[in-house]
Amino acid sequence: MDLFSSLPNELLYHILSFLSTKEAALTSVLSKRWRNLFAFVPYLEFDDSVFLHPEERKREKEGILQSFMDFVDRVLDLHGDSLIKTFSLKCKTGVDSDHVDRWICNVLARGVSDLDLFIDFRDLYSLPHEVGVSRTLVVLRVGSESDLYWWQKFLCLPMLKTLVLDSCWLCIGQFQILLLACPALEELDMTNTRWKDSNVTVSSSILKELTIDLHGCCSVVNLKSLSFDAPSLVYFYYCDSLAEDYPQVNLKNLVEAQINLLLTQAQIEQVRALNNEMLVADDVFPGLGNAWKLITGLRNVQQLYLSPDTLEVLSRCCEGMPVFNNLKVLSIWSDMNRGWQAMPVLLRNCPHLETLIIEGLLHYATDKCGDVCDCISRDYKDHSLTSCPVKKLQIYEFRGTIRELEMIKHFLKIFPCLKEMDIYAHENSHTLFKDPTIFERVGKVMNFYNMLSSCSVQLLVRGPL
Repeated sequence: MDLFSSLPNELLYHILSFLSTKEAALTSVLSKRWRNLFAFVPYLEFDDSVFLHPEERKREKEGILQSFMDFVDRVLDLHGDSLIKTFSLKCKTGVDSDHVDRWICNVLARGVSDLDLFIDFRDLYSLPHEVGVSRTLVVLRVGSESDLYWWQKFLCLPMLKTLVLDSCWLCIGQFQILLLACPALEELDMTNTRWKDSNVTVSSSILKELTIDLHGCCSVVNLKSLSFDAPSLVYFYYCDSLAEDYPQVNLKNLVEAQINLLLTQAQIEQVRALNNEMLVADDVFPGLGNAWKLITGLRNVQQLYLSPDTLEVLSRCCEGMPVFNNLKVLSIWSDMNRGWQAMPVLLRNCPHLETLIIEGLLHYATDKCGDVCDCISRDYKDHSLTSCPVKKLQIYEFRGTIRELEMIKHFLKIFPCLKEMDIYAHENSHTLFKDPTIFERVGKVMNFYNMLSSCSVQLLVRGPL
């Protein structure tokens, strides 16, 4: 302890910054000098679940939540007017909202630049309007049922670069004001955001990363139109039901995109009926005919990740499929109930594709997969993939079935440039590898494939998680 006592306060503050505020507070018992050192660390983190310990029903004990509020008050009082760089607050029902408002305003007045708020009250909680007019905030994270209604009138965050909204309520009008009021915004993450209107435009000349993830959101308004005018965007994650229209998709500098369109089984059946010319376009759900606009806007992307539902939607975009001249990595997720009808055209339109990643080989069998798979035997074979440039194929979720082994053999035939195939399985997932006889048999088949082809085939089985 003498060694630490000889260090200057600034260095001790730095050391304490690697601890949670509660852990740092425990050092106050070491000596008189350490008594209040923790309070001057410019990185404060308060989590009522950590403070109270995960003991059953401890929150209901009389005075326990008051002790948490008193602790936060004490730390902030000891700080005085000192600069606070980072403030993280996570609390649930039982903590007084007036205390929360006071704490937030306290750190905002002292120039906080990184504010992380996860406030899980039973009633909808409204953040103090001071959050929306801060001139020091660079990073803002807001989580759990926060109402941002005042953003329609009061919003000016000139330094904000990163904004994360999780389970918040946000009107479209507020969203448009948000982008204008944050001229430095580079990263926007919206998870389970509740739209109250149905027409959205994402317009920003400097936005670099955008996440729209509405998976699991129970009160989603189906969008009539969704436009993107973000020429500087390099990362795009989009998980939502299909909008009726995509009037503008300007994403010319996109590097990575992950597209996960959410469809019901009934909608999937409609897509397949159209593919089989059993329905006319007017009979299906809105947006299907305009999906090609979204896909065309991604044509400059270098890495593209597609969900099973998205692949089904793309089967209706084959005629309008763009050429992905910059695409180097294509990753698809498979599902037993979703088809690969779009895969032939998609692969043909990727003239510089180097790596193909398939998470799960088994999929819904149709007669429109062309040469990409041999799930249905046919007399006529489409040899349009003989010029496919894929050099590396990665297969995940391998189960060891005969059907999968046949598909792997098929890949070795249709991809002429293939040099490396890595097949990943997990021994405690739904595989057949628990039977040592089958495991040995699969291993022999892989060795045979290596002799049959110039491609290097590797089976990599991972152990328990």
